[in-house]
Amino acid sequence: MRAAALSDPLPRAAGFRLTALIVAAAMFMEQLDGTVLATALPAMAQNFHVGPLHMNVALTSYLLSLGVFIPASGWAADRFGSRTIFRTAIALFTFGSVLCAQSVSLPMLVASRVLQGLGGAMMMPVGRLVLLRTVARQDLVRAMSWVMVPGLIGPVVGPPLGGFFVTYLSWHWIFYINVPIGIVGFVLVSLFIEDVREDARKKFDWVGFLLSGVSLSCLMFGFELLSRGVVSGVQGGSVLGVGAGAWALYMWHAHRVAHPVLDVRLMRVPSFAISVWGGSFTRITAGALPFLLPMMMQLGFGLSALQSGLITFASAAGSMLMKASAAPILRRFGFRNTLIWNGVIATGFLMSTAFLRPGWPLGIMYALIFAGGFFQSLQFTAYNTVAYADIPARLASAATSFYTTFQQLTMSAGICVAAAVLAVSMRVQGHAHPGLGDFSVAWVVVAVISLVASPICALFARDVGDDMSGRG
Repeated sequence: MRAAALSDPLPRAAGFRLTALIVAAAMFMEQLDGTVLATALPAMAQNFHVGPLHMNVALTSYLLSLGVFIPASGWAADRFGSRTIFRTAIALFTFGSVLCAQSVSLPMLVASRVLQGLGGAMMMPVGRLVLLRTVARQDLVRAMSWVMVPGLIGPVVGPPLGGFFVTYLSWHWIFYINVPIGIVGFVLVSLFIEDVREDARKKFDWVGFLLSGVSLSCLMFGFELLSRGVVSGVQGGSVLGVGAGAWALYMWHAHRVAHPVLDVRLMRVPSFAISVWGGSFTRITAGALPFLLPMMMQLGFGLSALQSGLITFASAAGSMLMKASAAPILRRFGFRNTLIWNGVIATGFLMSTAFLRPGWPLGIMYALIFAGGFFQSLQFTAYNTVAYADIPARLASAATSFYTTFQQLTMSAGICVAAAVLAVSMRVQGHAHPGLGDFSVAWVVVAVISLVASPICALFARDVGDDMSGRG
């Protein structure tokens, strides 16, 4: 028998679309920030009078902050209210953006990025929790469809937008762009989001918070270091080893306390566990995509950053179309069948990218990338919804923290996997710089990883999430 599912929230006069768009805007701000910053690092290094490699700390400090604070987001939402924490997260991220833009030295920038990371760590899981608590179950698929779009658009439009700011304005504008979005988001959250919280006052798990923070920050930091090639394999592996060791200690601790900061006992709920594992393999591929595609277009095809961005934007356009299609598709085929077969289709289009060449007609390239964006976005909408199909309402906050932690970790791992495969292919083929053949090898490898998810999804119950999709 299934666990008691999330109870239907009170009807909202503003409607689920407004709630979803508010959450989506906050997530777009966060997703855009990381990719737009990468383009501006050389200009920022010159301004701060440091070497370009030293600027990696601006990226890793944000990841470290995410790793430390994401696990605490569920407890904070239960203790202080989801609207209060979501609004505070937007304010911290926006204020951190202003401080980043005003930074006059690298240490000041790093401190500002840590503050941004604190806000970002709360925005993603608490934003998802807001949907679970304020959107009726029958509208959840459509709400998640809206929220999925910014996560896929941000990494695609970030590089060309960053290039535009650096070329025609200054690097400061990559942070100032967050300010109007943050102010509008703060006001809309205050007006239209309910402040739902759990009645029970759970004691905060400080030991688990410390262990999970060390583990997740080391794992994310290690993936980031290896993906950028700024340390040796031994050094990067040592950081990952510390993270894995801290996670083993956390697992031992989590089974011995009543309310761990990351509740691993949620994995006893079959639909949640299958979504976590299947989604992890798919997200490794998704993390690799914004790393591989712009680089292939610029280094392999010889396109500018702007031209590359226009082509890769086709993926975002496919994601936009998906938001109107996800609900009828899931209602017709159900979560299980959609995740199995749509996963195969999405992987096929992803693998087709390995065979793109400069001589191909632009229309065909656009069509393949567009279709890939559509099917991949549908896959994540289904994962992010069905994960909560059988989660009791009292565990919703813990589930969003746990799920978001794995999501962030596997997306970071995807960049590392793609970079590692590129490096191995270059070494085997004797290339000093990555060529189209090396990118093809990387695309095939990440596609095969993604394909592993389909057999895992076959473990879902046939009627899983039917009350969410309206099937049957």
